[in-house]
Amino acid sequence: MKVVYTVPTTGSQWIYEQLAGKYRMLHYSGDADGAVPTLGTQNWLATTPWNITETWRPYFVDGQVGGYLEVYDSGLTFGTVHGAGHMTPQYRPAESYHLIFNWIKQTPI
Repeated sequence: MKVVYTVPTTGSQWIYEQLAGKYRMLHYSGDADGAVPTLGTQNWLATTPWNITETWRPYFVDGQVGGYLEVYDSGLTFGTVHGAGHMTPQYRPAESYHLIFNWIKQTPI
């Protein structure tokens, strides 16, 4: 039996498009993630009709850059965690916690 695996070209992009404007969404990744690279996410975000409501900027944890984020009118916040790979909370727990929990609590990141 031959098993064929096909990688979908849209990945999880369709999910965000379906939820846009209905729910708040957080998409984050480590900026050193080789499995789901930041550049790939930025490329698909550039294809959406969503407007940027908060431009790409750093956020800080203990006086150091924790990562970067950008917010869209679709309800999506896209964040990165500086120096983290695919298992972001494992690599950078403090920075991941800061990003995720401030987003959940709707307090400034």
